[in-house]
Amino acid sequence: MKSVISSRLRYGVSALVLAGLHTTPLHQTAHAQEAEEEMVFEEVVVTGSRIKRKDIESVSPLAIADAAEIKFSGHNRIEDLLNTMPQLEAAQNANLSNGSTGTASLDLRGLNNSLLTSSFANRTLVLINGRRLQPGGIYTVSPDINQIPSGLIKRIEVMTGGASSTYGADAVAGVVNFVMDDEFEGIQISAGVSAYQHNNRNDYIQGLMDDQNFEYPDGSSGLDGEQYNLDFAIGSKFNDDKGHVTVYANWRKVEELRQGARDYSACALNGDGDTCGGSANAIIPNFDLYPRFPTGEDGALETDYAPETNRFASLQLDGTLPEFDGTNVYNFAPVNHFQRPDERFSGGAFINYEVNEHFRPYAEVMFMRDTTKAQIAESGTFFDEEYHISCSSPLLTAAQRTDICGGYGLDDSATSTDEFAFYVGKRNVEGGPREDNLTHQSFRIVGGAEGDIKDSWSYDVSMLYGSTNASSTYKNDFFAPNIANAVDVELAEDGSIQCADADARAGGCLPYLLFTPGGITAEQANYLTATGILTGSTSELVFNAFVTGDLPISIAEDPVQAVLGVEYRKETFERSSDQLFEEGLLLGQGGATASVEGSYDVKEFFAEAFVPIIQDSEFAQELSMELGLRISDYSTIGGATTYKVGLNWQPIDEVKFRGSYNRAIRAPNVLELFLPQTEGLWGGVDPCAGDPTDPDPDNHPVLNEAQCALTGVLPGQYGNISVSPASQYNNFSGGNPDLEEEVADTWTAGVVVTPLDGLTVSADYWYIKIDGIIGTINEELAVTQCGLTGNEFLCGLITRAGNGSLWLGKVGRVTSTIDNLGFTRQQGIDIAADYSIEAAEGSIFANLAGTILLEKFTQEVPDLVASEYDCKGSFSTSCIPSPTWRHTLRIGYDSHEWWTVTAKWRYFASVKNLDSSVSEINQEIGAQSYFDLTASFVANENVNITLGVNNIFDKEPPMIGGDFATNANTYAGYYDTLGRYLHASVTATF
Repeated sequence: MKSVISSRLRYGVSALVLAGLHTTPLHQTAHAQEAEEEMVFEEVVVTGSRIKRKDIESVSPLAIADAAEIKFSGHNRIEDLLNTMPQLEAAQNANLSNGSTGTASLDLRGLNNSLLTSSFANRTLVLINGRRLQPGGIYTVSPDINQIPSGLIKRIEVMTGGASSTYGADAVAGVVNFVMDDEFEGIQISAGVSAYQHNNRNDYIQGLMDDQNFEYPDGSSGLDGEQYNLDFAIGSKFNDDKGHVTVYANWRKVEELRQGARDYSACALNGDGDTCGGSANAIIPNFDLYPRFPTGEDGALETDYAPETNRFASLQLDGTLPEFDGTNVYNFAPVNHFQRPDERFSGGAFINYEVNEHFRPYAEVMFMRDTTKAQIAESGTFFDEEYHISCSSPLLTAAQRTDICGGYGLDDSATSTDEFAFYVGKRNVEGGPREDNLTHQSFRIVGGAEGDIKDSWSYDVSMLYGSTNASSTYKNDFFAPNIANAVDVELAEDGSIQCADADARAGGCLPYLLFTPGGITAEQANYLTATGILTGSTSELVFNAFVTGDLPISIAEDPVQAVLGVEYRKETFERSSDQLFEEGLLLGQGGATASVEGSYDVKEFFAEAFVPIIQDSEFAQELSMELGLRISDYSTIGGATTYKVGLNWQPIDEVKFRGSYNRAIRAPNVLELFLPQTEGLWGGVDPCAGDPTDPDPDNHPVLNEAQCALTGVLPGQYGNISVSPASQYNNFSGGNPDLEEEVADTWTAGVVVTPLDGLTVSADYWYIKIDGIIGTINEELAVTQCGLTGNEFLCGLITRAGNGSLWLGKVGRVTSTIDNLGFTRQQGIDIAADYSIEAAEGSIFANLAGTILLEKFTQEVPDLVASEYDCKGSFSTSCIPSPTWRHTLRIGYDSHEWWTVTAKWRYFASVKNLDSSVSEINQEIGAQSYFDLTASFVANENVNITLGVNNIFDKEPPMIGGDFATNANTYAGYYDTLGRYLHASVTATF
């Protein structure tokens, strides 16, 4: 008979898995058993290989989160659990709003987080039952793990190290494989509810808000940000146990939570983190003013951008326009989402049937519909367009005409035809916040068959098709052409102000009374806004066929095992933008969002071999080698070859050594290849903006006048270039059809020891280097290094406007199109331990997963030393926090009767800013510890109840300035973001 152990090893997971995270494979041997029962180990497939083997040990480190850990964590968003693992860094998640794709993605080793990398890059391959998960939406080609039903996950396997020779491109950092419980039997219904609670007590930011007379929450928030889920699964054998079917359905709903619900996020910190303010696109507008003078023989008016004519002014309640003093800014934070509302429905089925030993067909069907809304602050004019009005415009009072036009020496009479130019920063509070309504509808189907051929040989043939249809309906954004119409006004016969263009009036144009304090109505704002729509689809088609078995070759007792296979894969992407998106007519978008369409395919041959070298010998119970090869032919980049070599050595029962080398690639994806080049925004600092005579040194330019001249600053402009109040500047970016593949070399070396019964400890060194990274040059780095080095390539990327600015209007910009650039190199040590001991009629168990980061080095620009940085133990504008040590430790007690209790400690070591000159709040993020407590109770033989609290001490996320934060003054989704998390669930199984 087959043992219980063999049935639990189908995918190569230890039979000793307890609740929690650990590193496998662990050393396993069959223990003593009754003489009449023969222990049978069926061959299994180890993640990272397609070879069926009699041991369960992989040459590459493998971290596991099993169903028990998912239950204990209380998370119904699976990315929230995975982001607590030290091997992963937060990517797209529910705590992002501005810039959200509406999806949930994974980032193993943080290889997608460098500012060098393309925002469309995906270096973490996501699998379901060993097969690919298709791209997730119209803004990204990364798989959306919202598609995966958390209630049916058997375990999650995270493999470090390149795996391109086994699975193809994209497995540069490694693989995350979701193993589903496709052999579930019975009926299971699970319902859960969770919510956040926080005590608002942050004296630092409350003091800053008091200085600005801003409102903020104080004391307990109560329960908010509620999440609900309902999961159903039914599974059964049929037709005399020849077949099995599992059907599931899931529903999840997440309530919104705005930044105004927490004091630490209720205002937007400036870049230095020492002022609570926000954007110069204010409720009462700010203006950047210039005169217009006739030039040339035709007398045409042109704007005079001379620094001495520039006037940056704030409208006051009395209608005057004194110089902007930095106080008239808008606190845009409170209305922004801190947790996006979301509702998801999903369902599917897993079916397999054994006709005979030679033909076992199987199928997987998965469907999901997910809707979410990303809300951010109201739109604004954002100093984006230059508007021209005459000095006699009815928008102006007589005093304003005298002040502006008279000050420039222009005719300030009521009949003047002289003009001045202005950029304006006006927040559309009259029209309400911007809303990006995102919908994703995905479908994935797998069909195939496996079976025995002859002797040890078997086959597996499958076809996978996955598609995602997505849409973005962006509401309440300013429509640029209507603003130009609304400031071009005249007096009507009845003395009222009306739009000058008759066609505009017929279209509902109302004058935009920008120069009248409080004069703008909701009706005026409604005319100025519009709704943009994006729709699109992605699809992935994969045909895979391979055979595996024993070769007639043996070095040791067991023969050499091999896999030979072929694969065809086609990726398509299509996104259609309406006119508003296509032409960048929505001012709150920062630029155009172009339509894009493209596809590529790849034909591949792959082979693997497992070579036993020595078996059952002294100091070599096992010595074996793993080999892999994949030869690819892409329709875009041509040929590519990947390969791997691995070695396992087990000298004694208690010790095993392992190591591997992988050559991996990532081919450029459709967006990186075919995205049209358009205008957009980048966040950071223009090192030539500011006034060197300002008493506050923080307002001085970073570079001197001679250095700024190299960046395009003309004589007389230095010291007169204004700083963007929103820390946003213009860029020009897009795809590149001439891209080549990224090439990665990955190494792993480790040891697994079992010094005591019930205790297993492993340590694995890993090294990843990627050359020719597909990405964009950091715009701030380009400007700064142009000034410091005079590098012709970098300086050629910079175009300054007539006033020297990189943000006023659209002329000034930095070009940052996608290209093959420098390299990144990371290395570290993963440490894991599992321990279990019987105690007091139950058992105590503990498991640790930690990572020591040794290096996280990047050279952004090839051969430019100044573009190098190491994120280890640091954070910066180029690095998200990268602690030198990070771990999760869970300790629990299982009564073996009706209750289990666990406690978990999540720890992040401190990190320092790479720039030692930053303000105090941005200099260091201290060590962060979060503690979770969960209890599970067996109510009866059918019902299980789980209750828990994560972050039981309600620790706030570390606060940082706007130059570094991803959302709400922190690294949202990386550290615990919303406070204490309470969860409860009930599971009934029949």
